Amino acid sequence: MATFGAIKIRHQRIRKRVRGTPERPRLAVHFSGKNIYAQVVDDIAGKTLAAACTTEEAFRASKATRANQETAKKIGALVAERSKAKNIGKVVFDRGGFLYHGKVKALADAARESGLDF
Repeated sequence: MATFGAIKIRHQRIRKRVRGTPERPRLAVHFSGKNIYAQVVDDIAGKTLAAACTTEEAFRASKATRANQETAKKIGALVAERSKAKNIGKVVFDRGGFLYHGKVKALADAARESGLDF
């Protein structure tokens, strides 16, 4: 299992290459021990265009909400839905230094199925 320092270094290496623009913003994901966060960011303007996380009221109401693959699918679909509502169809995926499997893959696949292109 990777330590926090390894994840941070990996994330810095990814962020050197991945930039969000107004035409193709960055879909950034973060997984804490208990929560999942996803946001669509325009790095040039420095603004978050759409976001979804498990700390929202709809997810907090359920005691079964955890940082697992099932919840990651829901967050991926929700952030894609909110992005499509703001006419954002293409994004650049920023996995945040996390390896592309498990929760990260589940979130990405759900976002793709809901209409985001990356």
